[in-house]
Amino acid sequence: MFGQNIKVFLAPGITDLRKSINGLSILVENEMDLDLFSGYLFGFCNRNQTTIKLLYWDRNGFCLWMKRLEKEKFQWPKSDTQSISISSREFSWLLDGLSIHQKKAHQTLQYQFVS
Repeated sequence: MFGQNIKVFLAPGITDLRKSINGLSILVENEMDLDLFSGYLFGFCNRNQTTIKLLYWDRNGFCLWMKRLEKEKFQWPKSDTQSISISSREFSWLLDGLSIHQKKAHQTLQYQFVS
């Protein structure tokens, strides 16, 4: 979806997603203590873990991207830190419903017989 080498910073826990570009920008600069104009992606998730917003600077303006799940929940990280840095690959996993901590797409199956 996004470039292979793009760095992604997540705001762990809950974010009030009524915030739009201005409110999320303030969170990035003041609470996450990160450079808003770095070209990095900044991710936020709502209380129900059903919606993600992604904020980033693109050459001459801000972009705000949103994904809302109709079923299921995102495996959004919870942490006491201000931000969590993940790779774009891990972010893709997160969007697909996988946990970034397990780094394992499917449960290992163990069979004893073929038939």
